[in-house]
Amino acid sequence: MELTIFTIQGKKAGTLNLTDARWEGPANRRLLAQVIHMYRSNQRAGTASTKTRGNVSGGGKKPWKQKHTGRARAGSIRSPLWRHGGVVFGPHPRHFGYQLPKAIRRNALVESLKGKLQDQELVVVEAIQATEPKTKPFAKLAETFDVTRRSIIVVEEFTKPVVRSLRNLAAFDICRAADLNAFDVINAQKVLVTKTAFEQVQRRVTGDEPTKASKRRAPQPAGAA
Repeated sequence: MELTIFTIQGKKAGTLNLTDARWEGPANRRLLAQVIHMYRSNQRAGTASTKTRGNVSGGGKKPWKQKHTGRARAGSIRSPLWRHGGVVFGPHPRHFGYQLPKAIRRNALVESLKGKLQDQELVVVEAIQATEPKTKPFAKLAETFDVTRRSIIVVEEFTKPVVRSLRNLAAFDICRAADLNAFDVINAQKVLVTKTAFEQVQRRVTGDEPTKASKRRAPQPAGAA
């Protein structure tokens, strides 16, 4: 499979070959549903709270004596059966988040990008560079690539000139390749990714990205200067 690489002006600048077999075939919707449920659960605030009869102020005095009144027995005016009383089995603050295995999240990222690729909503850009913060060179990105609602631009790393140049574009959010996930991809109308960032995403999903341990300096042999 070949991907066309464009300049930010929308002109063809080359092609990129996708040799991994995972980019072929339909997107796995069941896997995407599982991962999207995880991301949405992790975003829940979990702050809904109600008061039980023990939390509601008042109600310490028995409303009336136990017997010989003709009324039903009552021990507190804050009983859940009464108006202004406590709540039974109401919600309390809790954490809804959970994590799926990293391999599943990586596969979901591939499936989401595959879906965008098949829908022609994945655009590989040759480069997005800026030496000074100016929005004008990127002002027509949305018009060039027919973006009508919220989309994302994926870059390899954040640099001040690029971030300050792109942050005023109302149609785009900026994301690093290392932070890209299936939730962001699916929620975007289009994904504009630089060639270098796309290669970094490919290394992420194949497990070829260098680990923290491999980035450390190799230990020196005994007696070395």
